Amino acid sequence: MYLLSIQYENAKKNGAGTFRFERKQGGIRKWTLLPSGPTGRELLQLVALACGGPGFLSRLPCELHRFCRISGTPLHIEIVLVRHSPYDGRSLTPHLFGSGIEINDQGHVKIIKENDCRMLPSGISIFKPPLGSGNLTYLILGYGSQWRAHENTDAFDFRDPFHRITRFHSLFSSDVSITDPIAFLFRLHYKAIRCSRFPAKQTIGRLSALFKEHLGIETGRWLEKRCDFEQDWYQLHPWQQRVALPILDAVRHIIDASPRSGTPLDRPGVLLLDRPDLFCTEKIFPRWIMLMDRLLPAMQCVITLSGKARSNFPRSAQRMKWLLPPVAVQKESKTRRTRLPRGTILLIDVDSRLPNLALMKLSRYYKEHGHKVVLVRNGSKIKCAEAVYASSVFFSPASTRRVAALREYYGDSLIVGGSGVDIHSRLPKEIEKMPADYSLYPELGDRAIGFITRGCPFKCPFCIVPVKEGKTHQVSNLDELLQNDRKKLILLDDNILSHPSAGEILEDMARRNLQVNFNQTLDIRLLDEEKSRLLRRIRCSNTKFTRMVYHFSLNDAGNLGLVQRKYRQLGFTPKDNVEFICMYGYNTTLAEDVEWFRFLRSLPGAYVFVQRYQPILGGPPPILKQFFDENADNLIDELVKIIFTQNMKSMEKYYRWVSKRYVMTFGTLHKGLVDTIFRYNNRDHKGRYIATLAGTMKNRSLP
Repeated sequence: MYLLSIQYENAKKNGAGTFRFERKQGGIRKWTLLPSGPTGRELLQLVALACGGPGFLSRLPCELHRFCRISGTPLHIEIVLVRHSPYDGRSLTPHLFGSGIEINDQGHVKIIKENDCRMLPSGISIFKPPLGSGNLTYLILGYGSQWRAHENTDAFDFRDPFHRITRFHSLFSSDVSITDPIAFLFRLHYKAIRCSRFPAKQTIGRLSALFKEHLGIETGRWLEKRCDFEQDWYQLHPWQQRVALPILDAVRHIIDASPRSGTPLDRPGVLLLDRPDLFCTEKIFPRWIMLMDRLLPAMQCVITLSGKARSNFPRSAQRMKWLLPPVAVQKESKTRRTRLPRGTILLIDVDSRLPNLALMKLSRYYKEHGHKVVLVRNGSKIKCAEAVYASSVFFSPASTRRVAALREYYGDSLIVGGSGVDIHSRLPKEIEKMPADYSLYPELGDRAIGFITRGCPFKCPFCIVPVKEGKTHQVSNLDELLQNDRKKLILLDDNILSHPSAGEILEDMARRNLQVNFNQTLDIRLLDEEKSRLLRRIRCSNTKFTRMVYHFSLNDAGNLGLVQRKYRQLGFTPKDNVEFICMYGYNTTLAEDVEWFRFLRSLPGAYVFVQRYQPILGGPPPILKQFFDENADNLIDELVKIIFTQNMKSMEKYYRWVSKRYVMTFGTLHKGLVDTIFRYNNRDHKGRYIATLAGTMKNRSLP
């Protein structure tokens, strides 16, 4: 982001006024020089207050009410910002917009609503900046003239949800610590040189070159595999350490705020500096400014200086300016209401993750009777259809809301079916027997989809199939499914191996050399030697048919010995991809889950995809009161050591579920589990996650 102007009322030192950052020919000056003294320092602080985020300001190392001049009247700040995509989020906020805050004399902060903005230019859009609650989005850095460095007390694991406030807390207090230089350089070196990560390599390369050129710091060993940063740091002159500290702190925070950027130092933002001439010698000051200018080429820098330092400011830096992002013209778009031709049948796919077979059969039926058919997704609403059919597969809060909205819109003209609304609903027989209309879902391409059998002989209480479909029975055959000689089949059968003719069906698939995605998984316990041999002849694939995958289900930790024997019977090796779909959160204990995962990890080529139990319509609630026992901590320690070669993102969801349940049960965090969740992915979200769990502790309530 860049800052274009700031307006304020009732500021302690500045009173009321407006400061506009110099703009010229579509650009903004990179360096804005302010006079030193209380008013200049306060102007920097007002910028930080307006851009820092209301939820963070209470954590500043100062009393906020001290910024109010007149008691009983709030400090009022309004700003105009320029947003840079994609750095500042992907919202639909215009590039140019205004925002503001008020701070009353008790130190309470509130965001100014549009109707309360009275100083911004007319016609400008007013938004609450999407500042977020973690370390991303808008980047503002600020430094006072006095600070000290952490010494083995700095934290780099993002556990503190308010870590972002340290980006500018030295503007408000001299009694604060900034980044531990030795620890930071060690971590940056490890990522860049040891792990060869591109962003870290770019950063340490630029940093080492500029430190050597402008500060005379010998950085030759920084790019070698072995470097003793502690020894190198303490060999620096005190003035070199002093001027390097805020630079390293700025780089650290920019990296924190840019976890998905290959060149984090090139991102735009605002850098506030109060009297850097006080920690630089007169000779070093212009060199330090040029270093910062080149290190952070896209930063807007606002700096307070003494008169002497202003005359010593590098002229080349003063001439620098940056073009602003183009301001898109906001046009009010009129909502068009789509009207269908007379006689059109409207089909609504509420929530399918795969092409909806019931809708494909309806489409075929109505097209053969001369109707035009239109398919829409989710909760789309279109007028003038002759008939409206919606299908909801899942009984979930989101699907229920969509169906309710459709019923309100269409009224009695809507016909809704699917397992998400009625497990007993069926298509009429004359439609059920119709072949599927593949043109309804062109994304299927050369893939066929459908059932050969339906039903299952087992009566698992958590499953909808026994109630809806009954025992296993054949409803189709390969000739009916494989229209136009398709060679790829997404098979939706509930439990095909339980059918008496399963061997013949597998033999037919193998003979035709089909690629088959057994989408609803196979029950490995039902395989015998002949079926195992046939299954290995079939090219089992994922839904996109981009790689070979075998899909099995395993929903409890019982009879694992039988599963192991059947697995060996199939002759899988570590080179195979064998995915076990496992359900959690129904009636197992943590000990059973760990046994389950430990067992699967022992099978060559196997990995797990975990799915949380979602009660079916009218189904049983989860039974988890005894999920943890007295050995819970040891079991979690064992759990996080079970690493699969694939699908660990799926396991991360399970870790989060266990983590929340642990908090609800014991009223405290399991630190090792939280550390594991954020070891590799989204590390910058860790503090926000911990803060969320802290809120859960206050309202502990187990289902």
